[in-house]
Amino acid sequence: MAASELYTKYARVWIPDVEEVWRSAELTKDYRQGDGVLQLQLEDGKELEYKLDPKTNNLPHLRNPDILVGENDLTALSYLHEPAVLHNLKVRFTDSKLIYTYCGIVLVAINPYETLPIYGSDIINAYSGQNMGDMDPHIFAVAEEAYKQMARDERNQSIIVSGESGAGKTVSAKYAMRYFATVSGSASEANVEEKVLASNPIMESIGNAKTTRNDNSSRFGKYIEIGFDKRYHIIGANMRTYLLEKSRVVFQADEERNYHIFYQLCASAHLPEFKALKLGKADSFHYTKQGRNPVIDGIDDAKEMSITRNAFSLLGVNESYQMGLFRILASILHLGNVEVKDRDSDSSIIPPNNGHLSVFCELMGVTYQDMSHWLCHKKLKTATETYIKPVPKLQAINARDALAKHIYAKLFNWIVDHVNKSLHSTVKQHSFIGVLDIYGFETFEINSFEQFCINYANEKLQQQFNMHVFKLEQEEYMKEQIPWTLIDFYDNQPCINLIEAKMGVLDLLDEECKMPKGSDDSWAQKLYNTHLKTCALFEKPRMSNKAFIIQHFADKVEYQCDGFLEKNKDTVNEEQIHVLKASKFDLLVELFHDEEKATSPTGAALTTGGRTRLSVKPVKSTAGQSGKEHKKTVGLQFRNSLHLLMETLNATTPHYVRCIKPNDFKFAFTFDPKRAVQQLRACGVLETIRISAAGFPSRWTYQEFFSRYRVLMVQKDVLTDRKMTCKNVLEKLVQDPDKYQFGKTKIFFRAGQVAYLEKLRADKLRAACIRIQKTIRCWLARKKYLRMKHAATTIQRYVRGHQARCLAKFLRRTRAAIIIQKYQRMYVQRTCYKRKKAAALAMQCILRAYMARQLYKALLREHKAIIIQKMVRGWLARQWFKRSLRAIVYLQCCTRRMRAKWELKKLKIEARSVEHFKKLNIGMENKIMQLQRRIDEQNKDNRSLSERLNGLEISHAAESERMRVEVHRLRGAEEDAKNNANKVTTLMEELERLRKDLNNTQKEKKAIEEWAKTYQDEMEQMISELKEQNHLLKNEKNDLNRLIQEQGQQWTEKMQRALKEETQQLENDLNEERSRYQNLLTEHLRLEEKYDDLKEEISLAVNVPKPGHRRTDSTHSSNESECTYNSEFAESEEGSRGGEDVSKAILDMSLFLKLQKRVSELEQEKQSLQNELDRREEQFQRARARDDEEHKKARGAELEYESLKRQELESENKKLKHHLNEMRQSLRGSAEAGSAAPGSPPYTVLLDQLNSSNEELEVRKEEVLILRSQLVSQKEAMQHKDEKATMTEPLPYIEDVQKLTDAKELSQAYMGLKDTNRLLESQLQAQRRSHENEVEVLRGELQSVKEDNNRQQQLLAQNLQLPPEARIEASLQHEITRLTNENLELHSDDPKEYKAYRISMLRRMVDLMEQLEKQDKTVRKLKKQLKVFAKKINDLEGGQMDVSPGQTTDEPVHPVNIPRREKDFQGMLEYKKEDELKLVKNLILELKPRGVAVNLIPGLPAYILFMCLRHADYVNDDQKVRSLLTSVINSIKKILKKRGDDFETVSFWLSNTCRFLHCLKQYSGDEQFMKHNSPKQNDHCLSNFDLAEYRQVLSDLAIQIYQQLIKSMENILQPMIVSGMLEHETIQGVSGVKPTGLRKRTSSIADEGTYTLDSIIRQLNTFHSIMCQHGTDPELIKQVVKQQFYIIGAVTLNNLLLRKDMCSWSKGMQIRYNVSQLEEWLRDKNLMTCGAKETLEPLIQAAQLLQVKKKTDEDAEAICSMCNALSTAQIVKVLNLYTPVNAFEERVSVLFIRTIQTRLRDRKESPQLLMDTKIIYPVTFPFNPSSLALETIQIPGSLNLSFLTRV
Repeated sequence: MAASELYTKYARVWIPDVEEVWRSAELTKDYRQGDGVLQLQLEDGKELEYKLDPKTNNLPHLRNPDILVGENDLTALSYLHEPAVLHNLKVRFTDSKLIYTYCGIVLVAINPYETLPIYGSDIINAYSGQNMGDMDPHIFAVAEEAYKQMARDERNQSIIVSGESGAGKTVSAKYAMRYFATVSGSASEANVEEKVLASNPIMESIGNAKTTRNDNSSRFGKYIEIGFDKRYHIIGANMRTYLLEKSRVVFQADEERNYHIFYQLCASAHLPEFKALKLGKADSFHYTKQGRNPVIDGIDDAKEMSITRNAFSLLGVNESYQMGLFRILASILHLGNVEVKDRDSDSSIIPPNNGHLSVFCELMGVTYQDMSHWLCHKKLKTATETYIKPVPKLQAINARDALAKHIYAKLFNWIVDHVNKSLHSTVKQHSFIGVLDIYGFETFEINSFEQFCINYANEKLQQQFNMHVFKLEQEEYMKEQIPWTLIDFYDNQPCINLIEAKMGVLDLLDEECKMPKGSDDSWAQKLYNTHLKTCALFEKPRMSNKAFIIQHFADKVEYQCDGFLEKNKDTVNEEQIHVLKASKFDLLVELFHDEEKATSPTGAALTTGGRTRLSVKPVKSTAGQSGKEHKKTVGLQFRNSLHLLMETLNATTPHYVRCIKPNDFKFAFTFDPKRAVQQLRACGVLETIRISAAGFPSRWTYQEFFSRYRVLMVQKDVLTDRKMTCKNVLEKLVQDPDKYQFGKTKIFFRAGQVAYLEKLRADKLRAACIRIQKTIRCWLARKKYLRMKHAATTIQRYVRGHQARCLAKFLRRTRAAIIIQKYQRMYVQRTCYKRKKAAALAMQCILRAYMARQLYKALLREHKAIIIQKMVRGWLARQWFKRSLRAIVYLQCCTRRMRAKWELKKLKIEARSVEHFKKLNIGMENKIMQLQRRIDEQNKDNRSLSERLNGLEISHAAESERMRVEVHRLRGAEEDAKNNANKVTTLMEELERLRKDLNNTQKEKKAIEEWAKTYQDEMEQMISELKEQNHLLKNEKNDLNRLIQEQGQQWTEKMQRALKEETQQLENDLNEERSRYQNLLTEHLRLEEKYDDLKEEISLAVNVPKPGHRRTDSTHSSNESECTYNSEFAESEEGSRGGEDVSKAILDMSLFLKLQKRVSELEQEKQSLQNELDRREEQFQRARARDDEEHKKARGAELEYESLKRQELESENKKLKHHLNEMRQSLRGSAEAGSAAPGSPPYTVLLDQLNSSNEELEVRKEEVLILRSQLVSQKEAMQHKDEKATMTEPLPYIEDVQKLTDAKELSQAYMGLKDTNRLLESQLQAQRRSHENEVEVLRGELQSVKEDNNRQQQLLAQNLQLPPEARIEASLQHEITRLTNENLELHSDDPKEYKAYRISMLRRMVDLMEQLEKQDKTVRKLKKQLKVFAKKINDLEGGQMDVSPGQTTDEPVHPVNIPRREKDFQGMLEYKKEDELKLVKNLILELKPRGVAVNLIPGLPAYILFMCLRHADYVNDDQKVRSLLTSVINSIKKILKKRGDDFETVSFWLSNTCRFLHCLKQYSGDEQFMKHNSPKQNDHCLSNFDLAEYRQVLSDLAIQIYQQLIKSMENILQPMIVSGMLEHETIQGVSGVKPTGLRKRTSSIADEGTYTLDSIIRQLNTFHSIMCQHGTDPELIKQVVKQQFYIIGAVTLNNLLLRKDMCSWSKGMQIRYNVSQLEEWLRDKNLMTCGAKETLEPLIQAAQLLQVKKKTDEDAEAICSMCNALSTAQIVKVLNLYTPVNAFEERVSVLFIRTIQTRLRDRKESPQLLMDTKIIYPVTFPFNPSSLALETIQIPGSLNLSFLTRV
């Protein structure tokens, strides 16, 4: 591909710049071949002409597309060159706050100068087990890769950390070691990983110091080998040190410090144990004040001293040794303050009684005279004599400083030696990982011997690095079968030869040191003469003869020759050493005694795992060689140690970490391009880039290439073979075949080809986007035009309509005005007319009214006169009538009287005549009879007539009286009329006067009416005002009522919210306590497992098997310690494991005691937590009960309860009355003083009543509890009948209340009860004494009964061994013996009783004999039947023997049906004590869950075990109960330990453990667990033992099983989550594949074996079905599912936060789709209410965050309100990691991220970045009773439990 195709208009390039090193520019004109100038435009808009070099004509570097900027791996960049690398690092560091970046096999780490939350245990767990390319770059990723390769390839590893001082080498090495210590752990309880980490503060205190570039700069190099065993657990470590900067002890430059330990000592000088060191502030010592800055900001030296001392203690350095070390360090400080004065020009002297020298000698245990003498003198030896020569002051000071440096070096070596000893392990080392923390390439203004050695070491390391990179490239090409061409790379072997070869710099330096008068100048001249003309890498400065220049791989360095010889010799006065060796200070003697045995500068003479450790100084085997070896130069030692180091590194697989210092001012996240590019050139990163760029740096798999560049293909190019498809497309796209190569699995591209393909892809997508935009814009324009057209017509329509409406409105108004005028005029005329008419009518009305009144008065007078006349005339007529009637009646009476007299006379005459009498008597008899009848009738008529007459008389009399009264009234009226006639005149006058008064009254009336009208108007106005005020008051009242209601509602809501918050807080506290308690259980279990592993290791180490039994250690309660297993059972399960009774000498007793103490502490803490948990649960229950009582009221239940209470009181009242009468009678009958004594009738009556009262009280209590439970169950049923109940219940309720008001009877009962209590209290003492006597008697009887019982059992055991006949005789004999003994006892006590007793016994004997005869008859009868049945059975068996096999299958034999009574089983299983092990073995240890779960009822083992337990409780065998429970618990633990990784097994035993726990609760007898039991189940409750403690033990066991279930589930789900939720493309084609670097990430294409979302859902279905098959409680299944979803969400989110390639818009869509699929699974399983969906909320919000807009402040506000489940750190991390997959997406600006941080600044939350995937929600086991009847359970034969007997 020609350059002109890439250097076109708008192409961006990099051009050199003085300030920024490289600047970005854009071409404004296409480049054509032969042009010497490029037309460019800078980013600030400035135009520039860039001239090309006419010799080389090299074009400037092209800039990578924006989509590739910020990549994790620099090798993923299309253009690999220096500006691309620098820009990518800058963008990641400053914009995304990412300090780690891959560059091929190198991890580039930039020091942020700020503490970042990316090194916690959660980050370590996230990187553990992950592929290196799958996660974002991190030091943990490198450590994981090394650890994984060590385990996979069985090859030792090395991590090489290098960089400038202040770049962060020490911190990176520290984090790498922390990762190994956390991930691998130790194989024993020795806490080796803690010791490895504890070595860091020690080495930092004695080997690190503050420099101008770094506050904690390592002034030595170290290589730490971390050893691992075969299981890859840390077993030990070993440290090698290189080139300690001893000169810092005696000299520090400005703004620098000495080693930290000196300042820590000075800061701790006030401590009592340091008083003897006589230290002060650091400013008072010469060795610590030269830098004039003894304090580091943010560092507390006293606190650091405490950390250092703790680290010493952890590594086994006791207090005495620590104080010895501090004494030596303090003496060095005092030695620096020793003043040396001139005696003359050639000699010096130390004044006598020098305070600091005295302290030095006192601390070091040497004499003052010797030390002061040899500080100012030296010994010279010749062949024959020895001279003591004084030295001048300068040499004396140098000797003093040399001694201080030598002492410190010895102390440093001794500390390193003891650190190695404490980290040494006796276990054989299988492999190791080395961490090399060594100085990087250094160049200063003045470079001396130290910089020379450092740069020499970096040359060696760079050579090894180049060879390794070259080797990896070659291996990759050969593996893919790509033609290999040699790549030209920088080989620094000439530079190394210049330094270390024969006649090299070091060789000449050693030779000059051997010369008697060797000097730095002569050495420099030798260098010039030897190398100046022969080596191109060696140069001489123009202006100096005491310096030389070496061209290193990174840069030219000028070294000053001054001091080279002295530092290389490292001489010290031997006489001073002899003085120190003669010290009384043991530690000091030990330091210099080790000088003769030292094998390295660290004093490490140990060998671990058969490996020889690096030694700088060879072993000094003889004393004769001591002086010679002591003179070995530092350069030679360093060269030898460096060679050994390179051998070690070459024998391992190296991993490289290059630390970069971003600026020299320690500013956080500030990037200085100049300093960065210097270090990049020096550390080999750019060399790696150059080597990669020389070949085929970009590598794609065929599937990734196809997925990425599918848009460049047409349909006919797509074949089923992806490889052929890619080949065909590439041949069309890239014409030059040298630009790419096809490997076996990958396509290799030259540098820039991926950028070209990306350009083609972007052009294709851009063209497609333009086409789409064109179409959409056309559509939008047409829609806009149509909308405008429609709007115009609509506006016209509405305007015209408006005009028409205006005209119509005008016409209507004109017509309306005319009509108004017409009606107005009509109204005026009509009003005038009405007024006139009203006036006329008023006048007519008045006139007519007057005339009518006059006429009315005349008519009234006439009418009254007529009435008077009528009345008078009527009265006169009546009077006349009455007189006439009386006269006529009188006349009639007289006439009739006269005629009657006449008739009487005539009749008398006739009566006297006989004939007449006879005539009359003819037919007289008949007539008499007739007359008699007539007389009777007449009498009746007369009586009726007389009655009527009487009535008429009475009425007549009344009428007469009324008439008389009327006449009297008329007469009075007549008189009144006469009087009235006289008054007419008076009345007329009065009438006239009244008329006048009327007129006056009318006038007053008018005035009053006017006043009333005025008053009415005023009142109406006032009323209207009052109404308005009333309306206002009503409104105000309504407002106040509304305000009150709102406030009441607010208060109610506030109270409800507070109550809800309090309830939530209580629940949270309860969950926290549960979680803490369950974590303690986990810790307890872990300690138990470690304890068991320790015992196993001890047993295996001793290998002394001892026969006997092995006891399973107790875990939770003291009851479990009584269960043991015999040796046979232990051997069958454990194989060849040794017994427990091994040799005690080998056992680490301190560790054992510590474990025991820890276990006891955990048990105490567990108990306290359990108590606290119970208390919290009780509070929670009380709060819930209180809420229920406030919200739920059952009125009907309360009425029923009152009725029951009334009945109970009535019955109690009657009983109390009855008891009172009995007491009165008994008290009345016994008046004696002793009548109240025990045994007397009143006492007996009272005692009986008291007992009956207590019994009745207990019965009543039970009845009340039962009634309450029934009432509670009937509350809901009563609520919907409340209205009806209110109508029907008042009358009975009132009657009940009236009946309850019988206060008299209650008072009598109460008084009687009080009397009873008094009497009982007065007799309490006597009763107590009598009871004590009775107790003693009963104890004696109990003892005798026990003895009798034992004797009976012995006899029974003997009888069971006898035949039946002998058994009966033996029982009779025993009975006779017992009766004889009782007879003797009775005879001796009372002869009379004995006689009666003897008679009863004789009768009993007779009965027994009769029963015996009946039993004999029954036995004989049964024997006969048995013989008959046996004969029949034999006949049947014989018949079957005769039948052929074919007949047996076709014609089955029908057995004889023997009637048998069905046995009533009690739901118990009986087993023998010796069968307990067999029961546990068959039912627990050897049971296969799959068969049980599929074929049998869920929880069958739990039911069987409980039925066995019931029988043990039934027979009251506490030992059997304890043994069975302990065996069950320990067996379950054993099977879980053995098969704890099997989810099915753990689920099965979790279900059965919970069922066993539920059974213990359900049949415990506690009323709270018996509510749902059937009567039969209540009969099966445990009767003898309270197993509440074992219920707690089983609950703890269930918690442990649950946690084991969660861990097993995690292990299965963990590998699926990231692949299925993040990497796999559930929606194909949404996300494109970006170019990747050397470390290929896991492909998102679903290959064979790759987990997908369907894999996760299938696994969830498997988990759910297994738990359902095992009968797991539904609530427990919900908790498990919630935990599953939390793990899925947490792991997915953590990986999202650690993977930049996953933070894109398309990946957010994938995640949301995957989450929706999981929610759908929850709906299908009816688990939406279990809280699992809420655990995915952080993941959902993270996915939404990837998809929302991220530009404006409104977007920031929306993000802050939306992401409430994410922490601020997580939100910022996602925004920083957000990476566009396509060129059309935009990055998140730094300003927007800062806006988000500002808005979220006030959030109170944890700063932790990742979610804790190890969290296990606290589990609860709600009580779930079983409806299964125990007596119906059948035991299948497949369980091999035939030895169990149903009871």
